[in-house]
Amino acid sequence: MLNRRGFLASGLFASAAGLSPALAHTSRKGKTRKRYVLPEKYMPRQVSLWRKNYKPGEIHVFPDEFALYWTLPGRRAIRYSVGVGRGNLYHAGSFFVGEKKEWPEWTPTPDMIKRNPKAYSRFKNGQPGGINNPLGARALYLFTKKQGDTFLRIHGTNNPRTIGVAVSNGCARLVNDQVIELYNRVPMNTKVILHPKKGFAKSHA
Repeated sequence: MLNRRGFLASGLFASAAGLSPALAHTSRKGKTRKRYVLPEKYMPRQVSLWRKNYKPGEIHVFPDEFALYWTLPGRRAIRYSVGVGRGNLYHAGSFFVGEKKEWPEWTPTPDMIKRNPKAYSRFKNGQPGGINNPLGARALYLFTKKQGDTFLRIHGTNNPRTIGVAVSNGCARLVNDQVIELYNRVPMNTKVILHPKKGFAKSHA
């Protein structure tokens, strides 16, 4: 296992755009969020894979671990810590990266607006990309051959307190500097497996 210093020194992690999970960001209303230092346990690290059937160049998300694995040759992987969908909003299944965007725009889905109109209806026409955008600095768009865009994303967040928590509307989130690093590694059409959450059988084919 590599600690933060070892991971940075190894060249496996590159902070981009001056972002850091420890930095405060200014909210939409101009209030500064309290400084938060991402715990050491949430830093990316190289690990050995415990299964033989994972090919290099795949993404595997294990919601009960709050972990995303980017697989490497030699049965190795980079493990990132993530926040995942709350309750039964998490959708297990097999996907591929059908689109990639830097500082993406965000539009809540009709289901999100229906569940919480007070929070989401004002964004029904979309929100421009930026530091206060819920998709953060980068987004990987998850597709299936049958459906196309599933509206599920692996994306960034400027709120590191949501890492290691089941809080989202179904997507997996990383802090911004880590999602930038992952984004730069992941090519289009990469296979993505969202593994089932214990206690929930809901899946996305």
